[in-house]
Amino acid sequence: MPGRVLVTGGAGFLGSHLCDLLLVRGHSVLCVDNLCTGSRGNVEHLLGSEDFDFVEHDICEPLAVEEDLEAVFNLACPASPLDYARLPLETLRVCADGTANMLSLAEGKGARFLQASTSEVYGDPEQHPQNEDYWGHVNPAGPRSMYDEGKRYAEALCVSYARARGVDVHIARIFNSYGPRMRRGDGRVVPAFIEQAIKGLPLTVFGDGSQTRSFCYCTDTVEGLYSLCYSAHAGPVNIGNPVEMTVLEFAEAVKRAVGSSSAVDYRPLPTDDPARRRPDIGRARELLGWEPRVGLDEGLPRTVDWFRRQIS
Repeated sequence: MPGRVLVTGGAGFLGSHLCDLLLVRGHSVLCVDNLCTGSRGNVEHLLGSEDFDFVEHDICEPLAVEEDLEAVFNLACPASPLDYARLPLETLRVCADGTANMLSLAEGKGARFLQASTSEVYGDPEQHPQNEDYWGHVNPAGPRSMYDEGKRYAEALCVSYARARGVDVHIARIFNSYGPRMRRGDGRVVPAFIEQAIKGLPLTVFGDGSQTRSFCYCTDTVEGLYSLCYSAHAGPVNIGNPVEMTVLEFAEAVKRAVGSSSAVDYRPLPTDDPARRRPDIGRARELLGWEPRVGLDEGLPRTVDWFRRQIS
């Protein structure tokens, strides 16, 4: 029978969808979030379930859990450039102290441990597409370094706990994900474009829009996290959609989904903004039998509908 699972960052965008999936799979869930970027509203629909508990807590401080745990999913961390620019020290600390606290908790409980890492560990990549053997091209003193290097350090912590203490660690490198419950105004391209298009405002494109991204729908992403955690494979494993498109192409897709005739407002490209981003998911396909199932033609309208409800 599925056991008790802890999800840190569980009231965030991806964390809340992971809580949904875990409950559907028969687990009981302890959701932990300090709400610095998450929202209680993301899990409000779960609060009446006897198999779901919410605790407001900062995992940079130790967390006492009395019951047994089968798994710990560590998703706690600001995840948008605006958020980690606003919270640079908090971002570094949750990657370091928070991850160490949760690894120690998993060790004490004999639990599986899933670390939500990121494609940002590849930086502005010189290899394309990016596979898990690529070491990355990261500026350690740049404006994104608190997130990029924080996540790289968290990966190093995970493998050290696995090697030195035998913790059952699994590392997922998550690429751009999107879907309902993304926070309005968080600075990422999906919520920014959708809200601007709905309001008839110009879509803000940084640079000339030729930089590429690959967008994975949220339910596909959390299925990948679940599959990896309950596999025999430590990773790292890329979890993302290999369909690559330019930012300008994505802007046009958003305008079609919204029915908008918004213009494009070009702005200077931020420092260290990745020029190309596409995951090689061969390892996920081979080891996990996982690949995305929800295309942009299906996922984008769902996301637009959710934003329409929030804006109205």
